[in-house]
Amino acid sequence: MLMSQLIARHAETFQLLFVIAVVGAAILLSVALKPEQPAAYPAMPAQRPFTNFSESEFSMRLLIGLTVLVFSATASASEPPLLDQNFRRLAADEVVNLADAYAGKVLLIVNTASKCGNTPQYEGLESLYEEYGQDGLVVLGFPSNDFLGQEPGTEEQIQEFCRLTYSIKFPMFEKTQVKKSGAHPFFDQLAAAAGTYPTWNFHKYLIGRDGKFIAAFSPRTQPYDDELVAAVESALGI
Repeated sequence: MLMSQLIARHAETFQLLFVIAVVGAAILLSVALKPEQPAAYPAMPAQRPFTNFSESEFSMRLLIGLTVLVFSATASASEPPLLDQNFRRLAADEVVNLADAYAGKVLLIVNTASKCGNTPQYEGLESLYEEYGQDGLVVLGFPSNDFLGQEPGTEEQIQEFCRLTYSIKFPMFEKTQVKKSGAHPFFDQLAAAAGTYPTWNFHKYLIGRDGKFIAAFSPRTQPYDDELVAAVESALGI
């Protein structure tokens, strides 16, 4: 596994180690700044370098600051990586972890359907995948029957339709629920990041090479829409 993948998968551990290091450094700093009275002379008023408040106030503020820092880091670490999700490939037994399989790629996540007015977008999505695939773009399709039952077939039927009608080569995965009432956790996280669940078939979510959400595009947005293409090229760095 590449070093970048290791860092991405264990980001929570690195965050907690960083917090521990900061806490340790702060404790050492507070000890170093604590004034000492010379043994051979009478006690003198304590000096308070770098601060206008007493030693007890300094300690209290330090404690509050460290507590906030620890809680912030812990909350951040508790959020699961967006792409750390397992999906079965369409009409197959193979299970894929998105974070492992597509590390370092720019992803366009699309919930698809075979009997929708937007179904012809398959053609544009495949063209987009073929044109920008060598630069690092991967389109991921998730068939869903959530909208007016427009994906009623079996996975084998969906696979055959995509292959024979649109010559789809980009990765397709198992039928998935995407609407808020019963969405797969992956689409719950996408919705949390984007501010919206899929509103219809062929909703699109763009994910960067770092595995983080970039932008969402409505079902009516065509694959070669200027704004979508510009976002893809920006994410790819071309």
